[in-house]
Amino acid sequence: MSIEVDFTDHSKLNRILTTNIDDFIHIAKALSTELRIEMFKSLLTRPMNVGEISEKFNIPASTAAVNIKKLEDAGLIKTEMVPGTRGTQKICAAVFSRIVVDFAYFNPAPSESCAIVAVPIGHYVDSDVQPTCGMLSEKSIIGEMDEPRSFFEPERIDAQLIWFKKGYLEYRFPNRAPRGTKILRLELTMEICSEAPLHNLDWPSDITLWINGKELGTWTSPGDFGGERGLLTPYWWGSENTQYGLLKTWSTNGDGSFIDGRKISEVQINDLEADDTPYITVRIGVKPDAENDGGINLFGKKFGNYETDLQMRIYYENQSE
Repeated sequence: MSIEVDFTDHSKLNRILTTNIDDFIHIAKALSTELRIEMFKSLLTRPMNVGEISEKFNIPASTAAVNIKKLEDAGLIKTEMVPGTRGTQKICAAVFSRIVVDFAYFNPAPSESCAIVAVPIGHYVDSDVQPTCGMLSEKSIIGEMDEPRSFFEPERIDAQLIWFKKGYLEYRFPNRAPRGTKILRLELTMEICSEAPLHNLDWPSDITLWINGKELGTWTSPGDFGGERGLLTPYWWGSENTQYGLLKTWSTNGDGSFIDGRKISEVQINDLEADDTPYITVRIGVKPDAENDGGINLFGKKFGNYETDLQMRIYYENQSE
């Protein structure tokens, strides 16, 4: 991956490093000493050359160089040779100001294979929503606030935050399990929360998921999260508004359906009849008779705390195995 750093305007650094638990070991080792942590914190404020780092921390230049190399190898900083008063000097600058670690680990059984499909939140094929409702792209409002007709605007495909009080959105995921295989389980991950005016941390909402017309179950979101800026949320969207959600995973297999590993219904993978269909239908919504009708906020990869679209994992095996 090629990363470019503007050494002249470091004050605008707001890059986010997203990594999984396996790759995080390199970052953890790079930040395993107090010295390197303090060096990295200093480089977050401004670029520095090796001599400045050596002087600031009262260490030999050789020691500074060794520790700079550790941070650079982990991808946390970038260095560049530039002309100096005496030859050249190495300038160091932080690349990322935030680190997000995904602790989820998906490991198919030896006999299984896994196909992953990511669908942006604006690529729904059907909607039936009630106000309050609206959509945002990374840069602006889409259509009109609290106007369900805006959910059919062509610009909806650019949505990075969608919210509504009641109703549903429906998506079609391509079925990437090869023909002749048997789907053993499905998992669907999304960042989601309730929908309150502005935001409200105590605002429960019963959010339900259907796959191929079968209701898998309901998760009760505790609230609508704001007041503290989401890691990815653009700064033009005020912190008094919804900022981030929770990362939730619905799944179904031969034993039933689950949310984050907790069983919620007896609906099994065979009930979905998904093996021979060209696509898998997913509906996300709040029922008209929901006890907690606190609405939905659904986040795309450029809003909230997690750089992810709607992500489906399809685990399958050959029927001959």
